[in-house]
Amino acid sequence: MPACRLYQELKRSLLVALWFIFLTFPLMVVKVDLVERVVHWRWKNMLFVGLAGFFFSFLGRWIMQRKNPGKALGKGTAWSLRFCPDPKIRKILIVLLLCLAVAFPQIFSSYQTTIMTTALMYVVLGLGLNIVVGMAGLLDLGYVAFYAVGAYSYALLNYHFHWGFWTVLPIGGLIAALFGVLLGFPVLRLRGDYLAIVTLGFGEIIRLILENWGEFSQGPSGISNISRPGFFGLELSLDAAILYIYYLMLAFVLVAIFIVGRLQHSRLGRAWIALREDEIACEAMGIDKTKTKLTAFALGAFWAGIIGVVFAAKTTFINPASFTFLESAIILSIVVLGGMGSIFGVILGAFILILLPEYLRALAQYRMLAFGILLVLLMVFRPQGLIAPGRRAYFITKKPDPET
Repeated sequence: MPACRLYQELKRSLLVALWFIFLTFPLMVVKVDLVERVVHWRWKNMLFVGLAGFFFSFLGRWIMQRKNPGKALGKGTAWSLRFCPDPKIRKILIVLLLCLAVAFPQIFSSYQTTIMTTALMYVVLGLGLNIVVGMAGLLDLGYVAFYAVGAYSYALLNYHFHWGFWTVLPIGGLIAALFGVLLGFPVLRLRGDYLAIVTLGFGEIIRLILENWGEFSQGPSGISNISRPGFFGLELSLDAAILYIYYLMLAFVLVAIFIVGRLQHSRLGRAWIALREDEIACEAMGIDKTKTKLTAFALGAFWAGIIGVVFAAKTTFINPASFTFLESAIILSIVVLGGMGSIFGVILGAFILILLPEYLRALAQYRMLAFGILLVLLMVFRPQGLIAPGRRAYFITKKPDPET
């Protein structure tokens, strides 16, 4: 590394360290003792944060410089991560992962199984939002509204009419898809930030209706004693229900991967990708923009409604506090972090964002800080996502002329 470039990278790393010190100062340095009414200043922590920020920033820049000589970090540098390009190795890995997933509840405790079930739920939610954001390019910040519609569909039908889980499961998905179409119609002409603001408002409207319309949704008190999924009419114990819902979610994940993968490579999926790349050119090629957008909203909402029904059956209690904007932000982060349009990227992103905070509990009050730092590092080094989707290439071979 030349001396001039080395000086620039050291300067940038120093600025990064100072920025991390500024961000973490209230948490890492200032400690208020409410009993003694004394403020403790932990200057050693500030020194550790600064040194760690400087070291890791410079290390990352050095690694990127080695991979891309002649380019500085943050100036168009991008490197690709391919998901097992060898098909044989890919198939072996998939089989091993499926075997591990099936044997997971037998190896680990019920607590670990419950956490993994939650992660699998967010995998399906991420795949559903990936249709809208990753493939169609429609920034939806109110995705949690469809999740809430599915959950409350099962809760209310079970509470008032005693309908079972399997009866309401397709109904919850279809109702959520209907809401997706209803949202799609007003936003057909919107794109970018305007679309994000409208969908965000839609999510908040649904939450406020559920919170304030007490006669319909029981208000902030929520709905309790929701029935768990049945197994041919048998009543399951708590441990058996945890196991049953885990395998149910594993099946849903496999079905969602298959369907979303087929959609991605279908004529409709190519229309979504064309819509994402250039809406005007897409319409000029004869693609019906209205149907394409509405289909994306409906299919994405359908998966959210399905998982909403599962969520209500899993927790046996729901209230509007479970469907805040933070949930939409987490699901969107899963899609962006994994790689927009990438199925395996969404799966990896869901596992990182859902499992990592749980396994960082040993860090106590610093776990969310460590979690945020890891996310920042990932987005700095992988701005296109962990597994960026590859573009499909088509080759046209010219037939040889028989006369020649």
